[in-house]
Amino acid sequence: MGRLIARRPVLRLGPEGSTRRADALAVEEPLELRIDGRALAVTMRTPGHDVELAHGFLLTEGVIGAATDIRDARYCGSLDEDGRNTYNVLDIRLAEGVPPPATGVERNFYTTSSCGVCGKASLDAVRLRTRYSPADDPVRVAPEVLATLPDVLREQQRVFDSTGGLHAAGLFTAAGEPLVVREDVGRHNAVDKVLGWALMQGRVPARGCVLVVSGRASFELAQKAVMAGVPVLAAVSAPSSLAVELAAETGLTVAGFVRDGRMNIYCHGERLAQTAPVS
Repeated sequence: MGRLIARRPVLRLGPEGSTRRADALAVEEPLELRIDGRALAVTMRTPGHDVELAHGFLLTEGVIGAATDIRDARYCGSLDEDGRNTYNVLDIRLAEGVPPPATGVERNFYTTSSCGVCGKASLDAVRLRTRYSPADDPVRVAPEVLATLPDVLREQQRVFDSTGGLHAAGLFTAAGEPLVVREDVGRHNAVDKVLGWALMQGRVPARGCVLVVSGRASFELAQKAVMAGVPVLAAVSAPSSLAVELAAETGLTVAGFVRDGRMNIYCHGERLAQTAPVS
């Protein structure tokens, strides 16, 4: 799996004693995103699908709205001690007429793999206006289908099987068909890769789709779903209060604790065909 996995010697301790062996670790490396040669952001990510990540990041930050807003993307300017390209600097050239990112999009500090919002130059840049509101999406999802999606997502986490150290995100149809699954050390990167894929495939706005994430549903992940026109966000763990507030305002259905055949619906449950609640 190339740069996705690194092997390191470890000392394993347990009731049976100690052993030395090689262990598999998820690779984490910086990716610097540039726009027309100008540094925009640095994120700690799992290498791979970097162009999708860039498309998804720029989409969910409101910089672009279509794949045609990007002229090209190329790796540049990052060499190791042996003079080899590390593929850790990606320069994006915007199409003619597409305005450059507003100052508020720039990151004063690097984006950690755990939180994509940290280091925003301005909190005013956090609440973005989407071009693709999910509010009028008429999709309906059967609860029994939604309940199976985290397991389908988990089955496709190949690198997680080896390392146990990656988040995952996946885009599914309302019938439960997986369209794309991506893994990354950063949950926001995994979502950006999925939404970047959707943008490049002409599937944004992602009407009729469900975005499934392997951990919690933070404000940023809810915002990313809204920016891509995703009508349903499902998380294995809990959503944050701000994520639910944003979802309620924008028409996004949020389901949390989707596991073991159960789930909590936090807002816009009308999209889930369900009988009357049991008292």
